[in-house]
Amino acid sequence: MMPNRLSLFLIACLWGSVVGLPSSPLRAASPAEETAAAPLRVLLVTGGCCHDYRKQIELIRGLESRLGAVAWTVAQYDDQRNTKADIYNDPAWAEPYDLVIHNECFGGVEDGAFVSQIVEGHVQAGVPAVAIHCTMHSYRAAPTADTWRAFLGVTSRRHERSKRSLHVVPVAPEHPIMASFPKAWDTPNGELYVIEKVWPTAQVLANTFSKEEERDMPVVWTNEYQGVRLFGTTLGHHNETIADPVWMDTVTAGIRWALGEAAAQSASGK
Repeated sequence: MMPNRLSLFLIACLWGSVVGLPSSPLRAASPAEETAAAPLRVLLVTGGCCHDYRKQIELIRGLESRLGAVAWTVAQYDDQRNTKADIYNDPAWAEPYDLVIHNECFGGVEDGAFVSQIVEGHVQAGVPAVAIHCTMHSYRAAPTADTWRAFLGVTSRRHERSKRSLHVVPVAPEHPIMASFPKAWDTPNGELYVIEKVWPTAQVLANTFSKEEERDMPVVWTNEYQGVRLFGTTLGHHNETIADPVWMDTVTAGIRWALGEAAAQSASGK
C-alpha cells in the first residue's frame, strides 16, 4: 500500500530529527517576498515613423541588466505616422502591467477618443509610464492632443532643424533620478525637441541650450497626472544615445521613481 500524505510527513519529520534538519515544514513566502521575487511586468509600445525602432527594442530591453528580472511584452507596429496601435483598443489595456514604456511616433493619429482612451487606461489602472523622444510628438493631430500632453507634462510640436550633440545639465541635482547623473553630459548625437510648454504638474530635471530658440530647453522631467507618475525624456532619437550608459542609468532611475521605489528607498534611509 502506498503511504498517505500524513505518513510521509511524519517520516520526513523523523528523518529531519535524526540528521539534524529542521522538523517543521518550510515557511511560505510572504506576499512582500513574492512581489520582490516576481519579474517586473513591462509593456513596451513602439513603432511609427522616423526612428530605428527595431534596434531600439533591443537596446531598451537591455535595461533589464539594471532593473533585475523583467517580463517584457513588446507591442511593435509599422513605420506609419497614422497607425492606431490596437493594444489600446481595450479600455483596460494597461491593467496587466506594472509599467508602460512609450517609444512611439504616431503623430498623424486624428481619433480623439482613441487618444483619450490611452490616457484613461493609465489612470484607471494606476500604471506608471516612461515616455521617450517621439512619444512627445505622437497624437498631436488629435482634437484631444492636450489630454495626451497633460499626461506627458510637456507640449512639443517640432524639433530643431539640425542634429548635433547636446550638452545636458541637471537643474534638479537633488532629485533621486539625477543622483548619479554627471555634472554635464554631452550626448553622442541628438535631435532636440522644442518644448513650448511645461505643464504645472511637471518638474524639469535637466536642460540643454537650444541654439535655434536661444533658450534653455527641458530634456528630462517627471510628471504626475491624476495619480499616475511619468518619467519623460526627449533624448533618444539616435541608437547611440540610447545605448550610452548615462541614458541607460537615467532611464533606469526614472523607472524606479515612476514605480515609487526611489521614494521608498529614501524613506528607509537606503
